[in-house]
Amino acid sequence: MITIKSPQELEKMRRSNAIVREVLRILEENTAAGVTTLDLDRISEETCRKRKAKPAFKGYRGYPFSLCASVNEQVVHGFPSTRPLRDGDIVSMDFGALFEGFYGDAAVTVGVGRPSDAAKRLIDTTRAALCEGIQKARCGNRLSDISHAVQTFVEAHGFSVVRSFVGHGIGRELHEEPQVPNFGPPGKGIRLRAGMVLAIEPMVNEGGCEVEILEDGWTAVTRDRKLSAHFEHSVAITKNGPYILSGD
Repeated sequence: MITIKSPQELEKMRRSNAIVREVLRILEENTAAGVTTLDLDRISEETCRKRKAKPAFKGYRGYPFSLCASVNEQVVHGFPSTRPLRDGDIVSMDFGALFEGFYGDAAVTVGVGRPSDAAKRLIDTTRAALCEGIQKARCGNRLSDISHAVQTFVEAHGFSVVRSFVGHGIGRELHEEPQVPNFGPPGKGIRLRAGMVLAIEPMVNEGGCEVEILEDGWTAVTRDRKLSAHFEHSVAITKNGPYILSGD
């Protein structure tokens, strides 16, 4: 069932997403060669709890960390580790928070030190693809208009979109209906209505779209071991257009 949020509920979601945005900003500031993703996980949880919020991912379906930190060929759900980040790495950081009964969720991909030109182009394309999808998050459009906008932009730049993982609705639950794929034809699916909130999250691969799961049961990696990037915003559908709850 798709839930429609009231203006009061959207305001609560804005506050939960503001915490997510602040956590990700601090993580970006602390991402550097020599830092471990386990360090970043600790920072994310401490920052979240200082704001009287609960890390959304820790314990969710058994996930053992507060942060999803996916390095290089890791696509999503990467376990934070003691491996120090190296110059040229890219790291995707996905974080969620529960505050006043509502969830916030967003993700960014950051280059460490001096990433390659190809890595920077992948990051820039994924970030821009998210913006393309958000522009279609308007009353009266179909859900797949978002999906199609992401896919066509990504493929026009020579990359591929992951099909095994998709975006989702969000609100009182971390994952609500509907699912939001990053691929598909336009003009399909539900009609978008004011009060819907969608977590739109392109996951874009440098090579093929195929992924596999590591032995930890969570970490998804590209099958060809080429780079992957991930950006996400929680977006409200309003009569005045898309409202990025996790934006600046």
